[in-house]
Amino acid sequence: MKRIFIIMLSLSGLLSCVQSGEDSGTVSDREYWVETMDRIARPVIWNLASGTLNENMPVESVAATEGSQYVSRLEAFGRTMCGIAHWIELGPDETKEGVLRGEYAIMARKALANAVNPESSDMMVFDERFSRQPLVDAAFLCQGLLHAPEQLWHLLDDKVKSDLLSALHTVRKIEPWSNNWLLFSSMVEAFLLEFTGECDAERLVNGVNVFMTDWYRGDSIYGDGPDVHVDYYNSYVIHPMLTDVLMIMGKHNIGNADEWLEMQTARHKRYAAILERMISPEGTYPVVGRSISYRFGAFHALAHASYVGLLPEELHPAQVRSALTAVIRRQLSVDGNFDDNGWLTVGFAGHQVDMSESYINTGSQYLCCSVFVPLGLPASDPFWSSPSVEWTNLKAWGGQTVPRDKALKR
Repeated sequence: MKRIFIIMLSLSGLLSCVQSGEDSGTVSDREYWVETMDRIARPVIWNLASGTLNENMPVESVAATEGSQYVSRLEAFGRTMCGIAHWIELGPDETKEGVLRGEYAIMARKALANAVNPESSDMMVFDERFSRQPLVDAAFLCQGLLHAPEQLWHLLDDKVKSDLLSALHTVRKIEPWSNNWLLFSSMVEAFLLEFTGECDAERLVNGVNVFMTDWYRGDSIYGDGPDVHVDYYNSYVIHPMLTDVLMIMGKHNIGNADEWLEMQTARHKRYAAILERMISPEGTYPVVGRSISYRFGAFHALAHASYVGLLPEELHPAQVRSALTAVIRRQLSVDGNFDDNGWLTVGFAGHQVDMSESYINTGSQYLCCSVFVPLGLPASDPFWSSPSVEWTNLKAWGGQTVPRDKALKR
């Protein structure tokens, strides 16, 4: 089966990689993003759709446990879908990219069916028999599915929908830790509210309320719990999930959603500006904080802001695209990011397992897919259609004047 998968990888290059330099065209940037997304996501989605994920997916960790294999598979699937579902939602068309999207839509629906089917060898663990981790990655899966109602949720047959809801009803029994995990509970409930009309209102609102009223520390930064951590969790989880959950709450007239969403919109915009300024002229960024092996998933909040229209006025969408393209290229230019069968390795830029925490494993790495959220914007969107624009640090270090940076005063 591994040999078959390797052949599939070699045949999957529907889109050629056009290396972009300073004169790269906007089409080549998008092609590069799609090809890179395909390279990363295909091992997960193809194997799960084929019923061979458990058989073929490696599990690497500095602290592997009895349940690592089962937990890691849901991590890989949920995090991959969090990043690629927006693109799938554009639907198939006759272009090379559109054909690939159609293929992924079919694979993703088959993968989802296998992930929640009790009769499948790839049925995933949604309870806490090994750890509480399934809550985290069920939430990432829900976040992706919320952005693909037409191509994914509405095209699932009734049995798959029933199996998925049963899995989510199981995962909602897991109690979150008092930190960013509260938002995982909120995200699962937001999904259930949106697609079934019911939710546990306390679990939905509690995490949002705590972050909005107790854990905000100023200038767009939330504490991950009562304390501030210098890391990328405001980007990995907090801003993208707060914004999405509040949008669902506002749609369904829940609590103080409108007031909170107005506040969160300003905070998310400011944090997007901060993230863009973290990208060096060479496409590098500070190696700081927990979970740094999530690679360019560190820019989830910036990618998400681009997709939902929350970039600040001073950031042209093409400027963000150019900066993120530089990051992806720079990080993947190092040998060792993939194993011989195409799976992501544990590391930041290459294979660096000793840089990871004990809770990190192969599946965890797929949160890097969250950078691909802007692929959910059509090719005609200014994010893709506008010519390349130099980003803040590239301008400033080249002697150009850039706008003064201003803190958010609320």
